[in-house]
Amino acid sequence: MFSDLEEKICTPDQLRPKPDNSALVFGKYFTDHMLEVSWDSKRGWAKPVISPMHNLQLHPGAKVLHYAIELFEGMKAYRGEDGCLRLFRPDKNMARMLSTAKRSSLPTFDAEEMIKCVKRLIQIDKEWVPYSTTSSLYIRPTFIATDPSLGVASPNEALLYVLLCPVGPYFTSGFKPISLMADPQYVRSWPGGCGAMKMGANYAPTIYIQKQSELLGHQQVLWLYGADHQLTEVGTMNIFLFMLNENGERELVTPPLDGLILPGVTRLSLLELAREWKEFRVVERTITMAEVIQAHEEKRLLEIFGAGTACVVCPVSSISYQGQEYNIPRSEPSLSQRFLKTMSDIHYGRVQHPWAVDI
Repeated sequence: MFSDLEEKICTPDQLRPKPDNSALVFGKYFTDHMLEVSWDSKRGWAKPVISPMHNLQLHPGAKVLHYAIELFEGMKAYRGEDGCLRLFRPDKNMARMLSTAKRSSLPTFDAEEMIKCVKRLIQIDKEWVPYSTTSSLYIRPTFIATDPSLGVASPNEALLYVLLCPVGPYFTSGFKPISLMADPQYVRSWPGGCGAMKMGANYAPTIYIQKQSELLGHQQVLWLYGADHQLTEVGTMNIFLFMLNENGERELVTPPLDGLILPGVTRLSLLELAREWKEFRVVERTITMAEVIQAHEEKRLLEIFGAGTACVVCPVSSISYQGQEYNIPRSEPSLSQRFLKTMSDIHYGRVQHPWAVDI
């Protein structure tokens, strides 16, 4: 419960120097404090504690180290142009975190109480929230199994903790189109698996493939699935296509939530914005590389972009697939740029919106 929160505030000599906004790199700098809540199967949840940032002490047999029983979330806090600090749809992140906890055999918690604790942590470290409308405070709730037992079984001990990182743009190049490698021999997720969960076990196997794409001159991987090479995700982002369908209608298409892809909060927000605008069709359905190539050849492809918490929106410039390089057009005015501006206006308080939650 938030009412049980214990605070151990840094002494002046424990405070860390804050980096300049121009030096911010994703996930490199951490704030002065962290939030921790421990759990065990006999006593349940302990008091939440905010304390100075410190290393964790784990038994070498802790389940997280052997069976990857862990999960994480990615959220952001923004300093608005009006000076107010805001979260973006934290209830959606907590709902996804609880869903992943269930699949990971980790205990559940009260989402509202968790959000209150996160808000308090940010209030304590509020000066770490960048005074910038191109930077933000990244929030990393993490949940790990800590009991010292090598049995493959549900954990009896766990630790829920939250880290804060001031971050600049995810891609140092800014809002510039990226190139993708699409190789169907590599699969990120599969039916019945955990592709829809935000657990570290989904990410470790992708790093080697990401490096391979970089060696070939690309920035990210376009993950495909199945004999028909279905588009699923791009890097760690959800993917969107803006195109003319065979009837000549403008259509925004993104893969469905069928268990293969992460139910992104940014993904949901873009879909809801597009449906609110009512200017083009909005469709969640399977889309294959054959359809992308056909639309490209028939000049019906308007643009492709990724979307996620870290980058918000990122346009795609090209896709390398089966020995061919497909240059992706970009409509003018760009839909991806419109989405980015709309989301940024909400993040930084330029418009009032129920998705922005005051801290």
